[in-house]
Amino acid sequence: MRVLLVGLGRWGEKHLRVLGELGVELWVADVSAERRALAVKAGVAAARAVEDFRQALPHVDAVDIVTPADNHLALAGECLRAGRDCFIEKPLTLTVDEARRLAAIVAETGRVLQVGHIFRFHPVTILLRERIAAGALGRVRYCTGRFAGFKRPRTDVGVTQTDAIHYFDLFAHLLEREATAVTAMLRDHLGRGLDDCSFTTVEYGDVPAFVEAGYFAPGTYRDCVIVGERATLDADFGTSEVRVLGNRHVETPAGWQATEGAVESLKASGPEPLRREIELFLDAAARHARPAVDVHAGLAAMRVVEAAQRSSALGRRVALAEPS
Repeated sequence: MRVLLVGLGRWGEKHLRVLGELGVELWVADVSAERRALAVKAGVAAARAVEDFRQALPHVDAVDIVTPADNHLALAGECLRAGRDCFIEKPLTLTVDEARRLAAIVAETGRVLQVGHIFRFHPVTILLRERIAAGALGRVRYCTGRFAGFKRPRTDVGVTQTDAIHYFDLFAHLLEREATAVTAMLRDHLGRGLDDCSFTTVEYGDVPAFVEAGYFAPGTYRDCVIVGERATLDADFGTSEVRVLGNRHVETPAGWQATEGAVESLKASGPEPLRREIELFLDAAARHARPAVDVHAGLAAMRVVEAAQRSSALGRRVALAEPS
């Protein structure tokens, strides 16, 4: 497989490493000469490190796009129309309208497009899905997710679109249902015109999920809790640890009692999530098969983002079925 990596920023460097480990014939494109030089130092042939991605398009089969969201539509659209399959890091696009236009291009060209919702491929997620599918929790009552910590803000999109979106997609994946309504409170404490603190309740039918994202809390938090009628899953993506708690409320003649059940501590293990999702993309591209996370999943996550933005601006609950 001949692959062009577009974008050699902090996350693009991780893609560079994984693609190198997978042994593809690699081209890279970045407007920064310094970043291209670093790619060459990492093993990319100098002739395959270009400033304009169009120089490489005739020589590759697929394109891995790791650039700011505001150029995803134009860049991916040109690559798809040139007959190249595309992997796009989340968010799929800058807006829902752009995501719909990109979905139309995918349908028009018949090419493979995979969206980089990496949490789907984390070993913790595999374990959570297995437990939920096995009926260990019974009916799911609600979920919480936290993607927060003190760090430098992203400059192209707000924290809801870059961090909370992980959980918007994750819970849709775990619950196997699309979001139906959103109630959100977003804040721009730094005055940049982009939200940097985000609290969102997403309804997946009758199951609500509360998602926190922000740049201010000390430490690093990548965790979630899934509360069921028979048991609760408490997961930490940072440590790959999952606790299964058999806590239940039992009605007795004396009233409801909180019964703390057995606690099972598990360590999730498996392939590196980034490597796994790129492997699956390359396989889908080679076989011209449906990708692991298609353009419609990326669009669904973006619809939740925009509903959260609208809910916060209007100060009320927003149904996904409402006209925007």
